Amino acid sequence: MRLLVLTASREVLLAALKRGLIADLMAAGATLLNPGCGPCLGAHQGAMAPGEVTISTANRNFKGRMGCKGASIYLASPATVTASVLRGAIADPCEGLSSK
Repeated sequence: MRLLVLTASREVLLAALKRGLIADLMAAGATLLNPGCGPCLGAHQGAMAPGEVTISTANRNFKGRMGCKGASIYLASPATVTASVLRGAIADPCEGLSSK
């Protein structure tokens, strides 16, 4: 599994760095990419291959959007993507939470 971290802007990147979020993600094996729209357009390290499955917080989806018409792309909330990264499969972020 690849975990690509790409902030939408330099400001968001700086805020995440300040909060220590980027360090935590990098320690977990994430690859940090330059701010912008690389993977959502199938460019750079975000280009999908045939048969690959992606879960993304991007706001658009259609066949070939991320570089390959043979890849499966799912759009989800940041909470769902985070839960999915932790599980290694698409997951419900509320699963396992206890109500108090």
